[in-house]
Amino acid sequence: MSRAAVLRTPDERFTNLPDFAFEPHYLTIEDPVLGPLRQHWITLGDDRNGVVLMLHGEPSWSFLYRKMLSPVAAAGWRCIAPDHIGFGRSDKPTDRTIFTADRFVGWMRQFVEQLDLQRIVLVCQDWGGPIGLRLLAEMPDRFAGVFATNTLLPTAEPPPRGVADWPGPIITPWIELCRSSNDLPVSEIIAATCVDRPAPDVLAAYDAPFPDLSYKAAALAITTLIPVDAEAPGIAANRAAWDILERFERPFATAFSDADPATAAWEEVFRSRVPGAARALHVRIGRAGHFVQEEQGAELAAALVAFLATIIPE
Repeated sequence: MSRAAVLRTPDERFTNLPDFAFEPHYLTIEDPVLGPLRQHWITLGDDRNGVVLMLHGEPSWSFLYRKMLSPVAAAGWRCIAPDHIGFGRSDKPTDRTIFTADRFVGWMRQFVEQLDLQRIVLVCQDWGGPIGLRLLAEMPDRFAGVFATNTLLPTAEPPPRGVADWPGPIITPWIELCRSSNDLPVSEIIAATCVDRPAPDVLAAYDAPFPDLSYKAAALAITTLIPVDAEAPGIAANRAAWDILERFERPFATAFSDADPATAAWEEVFRSRVPGAARALHVRIGRAGHFVQEEQGAELAAALVAFLATIIPE
């Protein structure tokens, strides 16, 4: 595959975004098929206490975490929010078939290794969970804790190890829509899963990474990677990750919102299966849909800061 199959969103698409004056940083990810890929990330604060790695999902990008970086940095942590390959200011392969769950995890592993991140507290929402929790399972010694919000790690098992009626009446049509579509109305997807519709300039910021449909291969492909049954690709890797999570004793907090039916059932799965959840502060964030960082970023940040205060310094 040639470099012509990788697009890069023009910088001018990211000017004057609301409350997003963070300096862009880049590193190079090596892919055996695509070659070098540029990955974008933002950062704030210092790592005297550790690193808070904030992973977004679909179809958002690091802009989602803009309300949370300053409060967490002020608490003595270095915040790092990368854009997954195919999202935000990161490079965007145009071939949908190139995207696999293994690739997303591998790209993020390179990111962590290049920056040599240690004492990480993972903040994960949506696909930030399946990617980030698999990453934790591959390198658990780098992680000091987890703060999970509106996310999941499916294994196609019944309760209490999974959720009933998986993937259910919300996720099933969402997968089929992405599988059959050539385009996605990104900002309208964000708006439709919020309790209150975000302002026009905020919605425009979620559209910014995607000048046209040719930039949306990752946004379309990633949803189709959700494993829907025991034979689906990704199930074995997710179950292997759960084997590690079921021995993860470090603090594991949940902070799910009150209006996200797509992920709500996973809150109890994490609390019951991860030993570290027994020693963590759990909260419910009110008046927020799926993109809780967007609607209640300040409240979520306050809950995260309270959780971070419980993590014992090494």
